[in-house]
Amino acid sequence: MRRPGLLLAATFITAAALAGCGKPQSGQATGSEEASEPATAPAAAPVELTDAQKATLVATLPAPYSAGDIANGKKVFMVCKSCHTTVQGGANMTGPNLWGVIGRKSASEAGFNYSDGMKALNITWDAPKIDEWIESPKTMVEGTKMSFVGVKAPKDRADLIAYLKTETSAAPQ
Repeated sequence: MRRPGLLLAATFITAAALAGCGKPQSGQATGSEEASEPATAPAAAPVELTDAQKATLVATLPAPYSAGDIANGKKVFMVCKSCHTTVQGGANMTGPNLWGVIGRKSASEAGFNYSDGMKALNITWDAPKIDEWIESPKTMVEGTKMSFVGVKAPKDRADLIAYLKTETSAAPQ
């Protein structure tokens, strides 16, 4: 026998739990802060790139990232989703929004409170620098607030970077 009320309650509880995922409990320090100004408009609906557009974007990366497997990169990114958004205009969470991260200066996402180590890093994120970061954040930036231990397999990092390129970049012209 179906129990629609129970299913609806379970769905609501799951949605409520996920809505708080990656967000601090009241008074909990995380290294991030809410933007001081309310968003003026909701994030635009993501534009789904065609496979050809994704291939064009990935081809702009240097080797070995240009041969990255986007599908595997998406799987690897699942652990990152609890702290990061990737859509243009997306919210900062425990970690900063990653839209436009490739080519962006470190510690420059508006409304995000970076650690002193990240502020002092002063680099522009490119594929090799992101690779170094996701391999071992604590090795690259002493005192980082990012608790993630890293992605150890070089192929998974290359695949993740290829995926990030397709998810955090505008469609090629």
